[in-house]
Amino acid sequence: MNEWLDPLHPRWDRNLSRYPDPCIEVHDKRFKKYLMGNTAVERLWTGARWTEGPVWFGDAHCLLFSDIPNNRVMRWDELSGQVTLYRQPSNYSNGNTRDRQGRLITCEHGTRRVTRTEFDGTLTVLIDHFEGKRLNAPNDVVVASDGAIWFTDPGYGILLNYEGYKAEFELPTHVYRLDPVTGQATVVADDFHKPNGLCFSPDEKRLYIVDTGVTHDDNAPSHIRVFDVVDDVGGVGGKTLRNGREFINMKPGFADGIRCDRDGNLWSSSGWGDANQNGVIVLTPEGELIGQIHLPEPCANLCFGGRSKNRLLMTASQSLYSVYIEAQGAQTP
Repeated sequence: MNEWLDPLHPRWDRNLSRYPDPCIEVHDKRFKKYLMGNTAVERLWTGARWTEGPVWFGDAHCLLFSDIPNNRVMRWDELSGQVTLYRQPSNYSNGNTRDRQGRLITCEHGTRRVTRTEFDGTLTVLIDHFEGKRLNAPNDVVVASDGAIWFTDPGYGILLNYEGYKAEFELPTHVYRLDPVTGQATVVADDFHKPNGLCFSPDEKRLYIVDTGVTHDDNAPSHIRVFDVVDDVGGVGGKTLRNGREFINMKPGFADGIRCDRDGNLWSSSGWGDANQNGVIVLTPEGELIGQIHLPEPCANLCFGGRSKNRLLMTASQSLYSVYIEAQGAQTP
C-alpha cells in the first residue's frame, strides 16, 4: 500500500503534502485540465462514525453533512474552518440537497421519510408513505429544475439498528419522483437491488443512479446505471425514465454518492474493494475513467462547493475532505 493511503500517515493530521499531490492520479490526459499543480487533498475534520449527505450552502458559506450512526447533522464553516453541531437528533438523516428556493431537503432513516426544513427551522414532511405503506428508508435525493424531487429508497436504515431502526420492508426498493405541484409520487425505476446515489447530467436529459448492493452478498449488483429522462406520456405527467443501461461496474468495490460537473463528467465516490479504490473516480459522459482522487478511507458521498463551486467536498467514513479543482459542479442552487 502506498504510504499516503495509510490513514495514520502524518499528512492526514497536519494537512501536509508535496506538490503535485500524489493522491490525485491522472488516468487520461483529459483530466489534466481540471487540475492545479499547487493544490492538495486536505482532511478538514474527523470524528464521525459514517459521514454522508454533503450539501453546500453558498449563501451561508457552509457545508451540512450527516453523521448517520451518531444521529446528527454537522456544519462545516468555510470561513472559520470549524465544524459544529447543526441538528441532533437528526432522525438518522442520510442524503441532503436543496430545493429551488434554497430549502434543505433531507432523507431520514429513522422516520422513513423525506422532509423539508423551512426557513424558520420547522420541518415539513414531504412523503413517508406510498400506496398506503411506509417507505423503507429514503437514502439520497436530488431536485430537478422543475422542482420535482427524485429520491431512492433502498432501506439500509431498516436493515440494522445502527443507522436507524431495524424493521420489515413494506415496499420494494424503488426510485421515486415526487411531483412539485400535486405532491404525488410515482415509481420511476423498479429494478434495483439497492438504489443509492443519484444525480442529473447538466442538461437533465440523463439520470445516473447507483446500485450499491450489500457488502456481504457477492452476487448483488455494484454498478452505476444511466437512464434517459423523458416525458411521462400516458402516465400521470411530469418526467420518467427510459432506456436504463449500465454505465460502469464498480466491483470489487462499490459507488455511493455521485455528482456531475458542468462538462458532464461524473464524479463518483468509491471504496471497499481495496485501498486503491478508496476515494473518488472521475468518468467522462461515455463512462471512460480519466482521473482519481485517493483517500485513506472509503468515500460515501461528495458535492461541489466554495465560492466558484470548484472545491470538491468529500464525506469519507469518519472524516471530511476537500480539494480544489478546475471543474465546477453542475448542481444548483
